Amino acid sequence: MNLTELNGIATAMVAPGKGILAADESSGTIKKRFDAIGVESTEGNRRDYREMLFRSKEAMSQYISGVILYDETIWQDAKDGTPLVKLIEQSGAIPGIKVDEGTQALPMCPGETVTVGLDKLAERLKAYYERGARFAKWRAVIDIAGGIPSMTAISVNAHALARYAALCQAAQIVPIVEPEVLMDGDHDIDRCYEVTSRVLNKTFQELRVQRVALEGMVLKPNMAISGKKCAKQASVEEVAEKTIRLLKACVPAAVPGIAFLSGGQSDEEATAHLNAMHKLGPLPWGLTFSYGRALQAAPQKAWSGKTENVAAGQNAFSHRARMNGLASKGEWQSSLEKKAA
Repeated sequence: MNLTELNGIATAMVAPGKGILAADESSGTIKKRFDAIGVESTEGNRRDYREMLFRSKEAMSQYISGVILYDETIWQDAKDGTPLVKLIEQSGAIPGIKVDEGTQALPMCPGETVTVGLDKLAERLKAYYERGARFAKWRAVIDIAGGIPSMTAISVNAHALARYAALCQAAQIVPIVEPEVLMDGDHDIDRCYEVTSRVLNKTFQELRVQRVALEGMVLKPNMAISGKKCAKQASVEEVAEKTIRLLKACVPAAVPGIAFLSGGQSDEEATAHLNAMHKLGPLPWGLTFSYGRALQAAPQKAWSGKTENVAAGQNAFSHRARMNGLASKGEWQSSLEKKAA
């Protein structure tokens, strides 16, 4: 393992003013997104859509540091025959790959899941590296509800995340470690804080046990935030303050960077929260975004599967990427959104 090289990639992934585009939706998830805009989810349409994003020169060269791809996408070529991976590299961004294989029910733990995909992962990572992937992603899902999460669910998911991370580093690939505490429930921000704290502490304990070099990884956590169904929604300032407090308590300074997931927040909410966190600096690690829906909802709608809308889709993507790029330096203002609208 060349840790200097891994650290260089991880640092580039969280460079000031840039963040990661999560374009790794599974076939089922992107079908839901396409259904919402009236587009059939064929392999060709999925490729055309992602090619549109990767050819957005302004967004990709100025605000996107890396792109997480789905297995189908990493092997696809653009309409002119250029591998999509090459389009990403040509823009100056780093190609990455989602390597987990989704979740399965966790035995003896009703309502809880474990992420699977460790079998044969070493061989798969080798093939992805040869194709151009320089980082990977694995998502663990922790739900909050009555009586859950159990320590069992937290432990098995942290263990799997650490095993995945060690396999990645052995393959000279930077692991994005993503323990996501879902915001779907009716819990308040303090309950989210408490559960996320347990999840992060256990995850870093497992990473150390499995000899993962913290300098060669990126953390992709949720923010400390109220559940969607909670009657009292925390303010932008409270989300920022509690998230930073949580991260300082749980994330070692050796980690080069933290790239948040949006987790179901609206476009603007995700941007405002990230921006407010940068007002609380200086911070021990790079802090940026790794958004999927919060970067893509607007371009998907603008594109709607029509060739004549490609420029409009690219403009919408560039705007969202720029807003988040500014937020990752604490320079975003809501008035910039209105100006674009």
